[in-house]
Amino acid sequence: MPTKKSLAVRLNSQVAERMRRYCAERGIKQGFFIEKALLEQIEREELNEDLLDFKKHRSHEKDAISFEEYLRLRRSHV
Repeated sequence: MPTKKSLAVRLNSQVAERMRRYCAERGIKQGFFIEKALLEQIEREELNEDLLDFKKHRSHEKDAISFEEYLRLRRSHV
């Protein structure tokens, strides 16, 4: 079982109350809800970073070799 760690944050009181009500009405534990929300946001941010990297390097695509060619070249240098 993964270990748990406490994290103290300060929230706008209206946001905290809205979250408390939302979780209470749906029978969701607040800690679970916050953990899920944080993970989803991290994944969105990482995806955005990946998309920006793809966009940044798109102009170099014409110079790229296939994965198969890369593996062949790599094997020949071993």
